Amino acid sequence: MQKQNRRILRLPEVIERTGLSRSSIYSFIQKNTFPKQISLGEKAVGWLEADIDLWIEHKINGVEV
Repeated sequence: MQKQNRRILRLPEVIERTGLSRSSIYSFIQKNTFPKQISLGEKAVGWLEADIDLWIEHKINGVEV
């Protein structure tokens, strides 16, 4: 994985990038149609930027995730 793709995004940035609401993101995670978050600590999670970018690319190209 390239160094630039190792960035971890927190929820506000994921919401901004995807245009989804918080509840939609967590609903998609439960349906296994959105990248799973990674634990950053007891009360903090994030998503790998590369995973979010790939999900967006699949949506643009009409690929089911």
